[in-house]
Amino acid sequence: MPSLWKFTGLTPRKLVKLLIKKVGEDEVSIRSASLSYYFLLALFPLILFLFSIIGIFAASSSVLRDNIVSELTRAAPASASQLVHKVVRGTLKSSGGLKLAAGLIGALWAASSGMRAVVASLDVIYQANESRPWWKQKLLAIGLTVALACLMLIGLTPTLYGVKLGRLLGEHIGFEHLFRFSWKIIEWPISFAAMFLGFSILYYFAPDLEERHWHWVTPGGVMGVVLWLVASVGFRFYLHFFNDYSATYGSIGAVIILMLWLYITALAILTGAELNWLIENQNKRSAASQNKNRNSEQSVKAA
Repeated sequence: MPSLWKFTGLTPRKLVKLLIKKVGEDEVSIRSASLSYYFLLALFPLILFLFSIIGIFAASSSVLRDNIVSELTRAAPASASQLVHKVVRGTLKSSGGLKLAAGLIGALWAASSGMRAVVASLDVIYQANESRPWWKQKLLAIGLTVALACLMLIGLTPTLYGVKLGRLLGEHIGFEHLFRFSWKIIEWPISFAAMFLGFSILYYFAPDLEERHWHWVTPGGVMGVVLWLVASVGFRFYLHFFNDYSATYGSIGAVIILMLWLYITALAILTGAELNWLIENQNKRSAASQNKNRNSEQSVKAA
């Protein structure tokens, strides 16, 4: 299978035109709006699931809890981040650590509903007929949720503990300032690597494909991450100067902003998948055409 980075027979202009057409045909905007609803329902169970993994530390340390939520919503608008903080604090305040641990399975089950919706949308984009029984689909959604949750923790670890770890290594090995400075630089590549790997896992396992090919980093994954970051920063910039959602929607303004940010997230995931499908489809067509020409040449020589 040719690399996805070799745009066989596709110029950048042609690829953009095909991408715009495919996005319209698959109603990606409408599907992203639908996914934002499922993401909203799954967001808080996912955060509680992360806290359950961390266990007693997240339940007992408000500082660690707030740091985790802050890093998870770093790209989100300020009002949306504050809303997430408020809901999580209220939930943890009304539930002790044992209750959270006991609710691990329930939180995971609820959080996987958003992933199940992503699987259904990717089936449409990849033109795959879903043939897996419902229980396999649910297990897949749960597995993907756990995998992405673990990647979130990996991406958050350098940010939450990088400075402390650098200081600890510096005290024992020396060059404390060098280690502390290095960790501040390393945290970004690790976070991006976790995001790229998350997109690759999603695109590989989610759609019900007969033939799969693993790629560590895909053009769709890169475009999805870049699109998500640029759109999130642009949205925050817009809200900083033109934030009138509270005046329009009143007390639910923060919820509307959070849903719009989740819509941006879903749009980035699905658009990246569209790009990967276009390249894979073109590669298959080019390979089939080359095989046909090769067989024709062999037939002519044999004659």
